[in-house]
Amino acid sequence: MTGDHQTLALLLFSVFVAVTLGITTWASRRRHGSAEEFYAGGRLFSPMENGFAISGDYMSAASFLGISGLIALNGYDGMLYSVGFLVAWLVVLFLVAELVRNCGRFTLADVVAARMGERRIRTALGTSSVAVSVLYLVAQMVGAGSLVALLLGGTSGAARSWTVVGVGALMVIYVSLGGMRATTWIQIVKAVLLMTGALALTVLVLLRFGGDFDALLTTAADRSGHGRDFLGPGLSYGGDWTARLDFISLGLALVLGTAGLPHILARFYTVPTARSARRSVVWSIGLIGSFYLMTIVLGFGAAAIVGTDAVRASNAAGNTAVPLLALDLGGGAGSTGGAVLFAVVAAVAFATILAVVAGITLASSTSVAHDLYASLTRGRDGSGAGRYSEVAVARVAAVVIGAVAIGLGLLAQDLNVAFLVGLAFAVAASANLPVLLYSLFWRRFTTRGAVWSVYGGLIPAVLLVALSPVVSGSPEALFPGVDLHLFPLQNPGVVSIPLGFLTGWLGTVTSPEPPDPATYAETEVRALTGAGAV
Repeated sequence: MTGDHQTLALLLFSVFVAVTLGITTWASRRRHGSAEEFYAGGRLFSPMENGFAISGDYMSAASFLGISGLIALNGYDGMLYSVGFLVAWLVVLFLVAELVRNCGRFTLADVVAARMGERRIRTALGTSSVAVSVLYLVAQMVGAGSLVALLLGGTSGAARSWTVVGVGALMVIYVSLGGMRATTWIQIVKAVLLMTGALALTVLVLLRFGGDFDALLTTAADRSGHGRDFLGPGLSYGGDWTARLDFISLGLALVLGTAGLPHILARFYTVPTARSARRSVVWSIGLIGSFYLMTIVLGFGAAAIVGTDAVRASNAAGNTAVPLLALDLGGGAGSTGGAVLFAVVAAVAFATILAVVAGITLASSTSVAHDLYASLTRGRDGSGAGRYSEVAVARVAAVVIGAVAIGLGLLAQDLNVAFLVGLAFAVAASANLPVLLYSLFWRRFTTRGAVWSVYGGLIPAVLLVALSPVVSGSPEALFPGVDLHLFPLQNPGVVSIPLGFLTGWLGTVTSPEPPDPATYAETEVRALTGAGAV
């Protein structure tokens, strides 16, 4: 895109950024001295508002750009992400949402620390929450870079790099000034824009084929270069045992990881009651389910209309499939209609990225301040406090986390964003989910078991990613010129998730301290009834 068309897209970008900065300015005028206001927005959001905000937090660049791109490149196998991301919400609805709202205050560590040795638990869970959040942030940075590079010249490395830096700077501003209130309203606005944009593109794709979905799939298969194999399993995850095991590993990570994501769990603290938390999940399931059905149409639509080869030529990981589809649906390159539709879709995608990075940054900075900082500055008996307030530390943490995410985002620019999010889900499912479920449902669970569970899932997950083809040993790796990979799978979930549960059990049965039945009984009553919940 050139000339006036680029200007139009950049203008729409600027409008959304201006709106979000306006929301942040409005929110910053409210009192943010209290942790409850900064971390949870005063717990004043309705179930519908929170449901839209959860959707806005969850439907990230991985959903809009990455999944559609994977379907355009890999057909049926790419749909695994759509199915996995949606099914994961059943775990959240039935096992997590209401109980977490009743037992916690601001973070996952609040739930576990209620019946465990607080200092060690907060340190462990604060560390794992930051690790998950940084991985998730990197995916959003990569999506932003791919999008703006396409807008400004297709392969402009400088454009991608400066976009990553710009997104990082904006997310720090949103979190530092606006807290949870601004972040929530940004996510609500983004969810409405994303659903509207995805629906419009879905309708246009179906109209192109006269409403005949079978014709859409047939054309996609013909233009994919793989024929009918494009519509069946095995194109990406078939063949040898390594690919099939990777398929299982990814599926486990996607289905179990959502319930361990810090920025999703944090959303349950922004509503006044546990019933509101549960109703929020129902709202979000409806919105997210509708959206993921549309990503299937968009992915196959990109393969059928743009062509798999053209998608791959624009971005090897497929991250630009949806913007290219919008360009074609509007009339093609050089047409005003194509430029307008492309600009709208690009602006919506950019809005998606900004909203999600704000939510993740807030959750991770909350973990740093509320869990890590608080646990290190208090005495072992829980007395005392640090020199600085938690809110001040959270604002500084947002800056540091933003800087780290920018650096890693610059390294990972050639990886698919949905794939990167899959790694974050694997770490969340390995380190956070086992300790959460054990704390809520196992009477004998002890502090040693909780600490071992977190580190027993976190360390193997991160180590296996570092030793996998994702980092080195393949042309698509972060460091293609180095070969240090010893672990054959790209996703560590099939190994690290069972290890998280196993080490939690092992730590408990070998623990010298006996479990405290009184604290478990208190946790159980609070979880099931909400008695004593904040």
